[in-house]
Amino acid sequence: EVQLVESGGGLVQPGGSLRLSCGASGFTFSDYFMYWVRHTPWKGLEWVSIVNRNGDSTYYSDSVKCRFTISRDNAKNTVLLQLNSLQTEDTGIYYCARDYRNGIDYWGKGILVTVSS
Repeated sequence: EVQLVESGGGLVQPGGSLRLSCGASGFTFSDYFMYWVRHTPWKGLEWVSIVNRNGDSTYYSDSVKCRFTISRDNAKNTVLLQLNSLQTEDTGIYYCARDYRNGIDYWGKGILVTVSS
């Protein structure tokens, strides 16, 4: 059974940082691109970032570019998202997801990130 479990969310002040982690199981992790996707009150569902199979190629949405960093550890079946310079508009639920043919076939349950003073 494929499972994706996010952790690391919470409350942070504007300008602060968080690191999200997603643990994967039930499949050969290194065979798949991995996404982070978020749902915010302002934009709804929004693609945030994607990392390729070996972690040497990454892509970001314009709204998070230069502030967020995606990475992966295939030995630990983990994908990370470092969130820096957080803004109130980054508040939302962050999901880890598995790519399948340029879409998503599995999602985690999500983790809440709240940016507020």
